[in-house]
Amino acid sequence: MDTIFATINLDHEGKKIKRRDLINDNRFYYDEIDIYVNGDKLIDSITLKKENQIVYIYNKTLKYKCNALFYDCSLLTSINLSRFNTKDETRMGSMFSGCSSLKSINFSNFNTENVISMEGMFSRCGSLISLDLSSFNTSKVCTMSEMFEECEALTSLNLSNFNTKEVRYMNRMFYNCNSLTSLNLSNFNTNKVVDMSLMICYCPSLTYLDISNFNCDKIKEMDKMFSLCDKLKIENVKYKDSKIGKLLSENLKSNNCIIY
Repeated sequence: MDTIFATINLDHEGKKIKRRDLINDNRFYYDEIDIYVNGDKLIDSITLKKENQIVYIYNKTLKYKCNALFYDCSLLTSINLSRFNTKDETRMGSMFSGCSSLKSINFSNFNTENVISMEGMFSRCGSLISLDLSSFNTSKVCTMSEMFEECEALTSLNLSNFNTKEVRYMNRMFYNCNSLTSLNLSNFNTNKVVDMSLMICYCPSLTYLDISNFNCDKIKEMDKMFSLCDKLKIENVKYKDSKIGKLLSENLKSNNCIIY
């Protein structure tokens, strides 16, 4: 028997897509996902895991903010945001948080130049294997705390163009990214960061870390920054700041790692 595809085609009369079509349980915090129908095609397709549904959404501009836009949409497997109009968006906190089946996101033409918060943006995206954010403009972002928390399948993460000169909070940023083997943060500017607690905690597969440009002068919280990174050895960490060196030694010794 042929596979049945349920396709929701929205007209231009102001209809909304029901959020319950995207959530795999009965906890409907919102009746509708916050995208209104208003003309031009906005998202090419959102593929749902359940029944292979494909949802086509037509929109011109966003009616609401991106904050928690796809929060807990656990049936989403892929999202194409290549025509997403986000030039005026300032908050993208928890935007994809809890999208546990999400495997791919198309960020072509995604505009983040005015965003100030990316807190928890990809947290609990447990099926994401690779994430290329090299196109992101993060020059105004103030908080990145919990941004990739519990991305347990993530093995490749490109943050090479991240501008973190305004960031103050990086706590739990990579917490429980337990498939990451290397992390290059050499381009990170941490001059204004005050909290790095649990930042790289519980990354048990991590063997290489470049934090050579980290400046800890303003930092007030660094508790357990490197705890439970069982395979990380101090000679495989690039750093200059003396506070980092001391904390590395303390954290890695507590993991029963060899310190050279």
